[in-house]
Amino acid sequence: MKDCILAIESSCDDSSIAIMNKDSFEVIFEAKLSQEKEHSKYGGVVPELAARLHTQLLAEILSKCKTHLDRLCAVAVTNEPGLTVSLIAGITMAKTLALSMNLPLIAVNHLQGHIYSLFLDKEEKFDIAILLVSGGHTMILHVDEKGKNEILASTSDDSFGESFDKVAKMMNLSYPGGPVVESLAKEAREKKLNFTVPLKNTKDLKYSFSGLKNQVRLELLKHENLNKEIKSEIAFAFEEAAIAHIIDKLELVFKQKKFKSFGVVGGASANLKLRLRLEKLCEKYECKLKLAPLKYCSDNAVMIARAACSLFKKSNFVSFKDDILHSKNVNFDFV
Repeated sequence: MKDCILAIESSCDDSSIAIMNKDSFEVIFEAKLSQEKEHSKYGGVVPELAARLHTQLLAEILSKCKTHLDRLCAVAVTNEPGLTVSLIAGITMAKTLALSMNLPLIAVNHLQGHIYSLFLDKEEKFDIAILLVSGGHTMILHVDEKGKNEILASTSDDSFGESFDKVAKMMNLSYPGGPVVESLAKEAREKKLNFTVPLKNTKDLKYSFSGLKNQVRLELLKHENLNKEIKSEIAFAFEEAAIAHIIDKLELVFKQKKFKSFGVVGGASANLKLRLRLEKLCEKYECKLKLAPLKYCSDNAVMIARAACSLFKKSNFVSFKDDILHSKNVNFDFV
């Protein structure tokens, strides 16, 4: 039976393929190979290296799911936004597969995929506010009951996740920075250091993490010998201010608009302290909190497959001849 969609995700430094039943949303196959070890020595993702590794790793994963290929009814791939050279690796494989097997091709917006991580095993239900926090994006969205998307706030510089990566690099910690800074912050004992929360006294609905990152840099310059104790205090103060910034602007949104449901997605949403603060915020405003499973917060092909299932039902296909790479388009709808 031709009832499954194969999805490919290669927007940054994770190579992932998943196969999902388009009707039941059952995951038939999933695999992800991380490139973190290769990029960690550089303190961040090196695009050219990522592209080469995607070509190798995606082929390796595909070889493991050949027994399921006869069930495919479509091929899906992340086409935006992301690193251009990384996206090309996935798009090339997807086009080749779809063309050789005479299957329709579905292009999936990466951010749309993250939002579908809230509905991995069920039908999507919109009229929901969403916080998307990742290594590349930080934004508050509202998707109305018809699937029309509105961006309520976004960052003017670094993203929430990116700021963690850069702070980790400044302290000579490993990549990715989110988990290591979060872990280090838990070891802080004195907790007397405070950083100014960005845009605290403004009503602007936007995020900015560059100033906070600079506060960390200036604090680091005060210490000739950076031991683990000092780093943990800085990590704690940074994490506190970064999360306070997220919550502060969400408070402004919640005061302006009433939401029944609020979802949190993206790789940086795995931060447990952020999740706890968001739970309290939603309790305060009597809003139901929906969290993506921790396993599927970071980039993965399962969320791309789930988004593709809905696009398949709408016959939202693209042509093999189309240039579907548009890495800077972050506006998308679900209609």
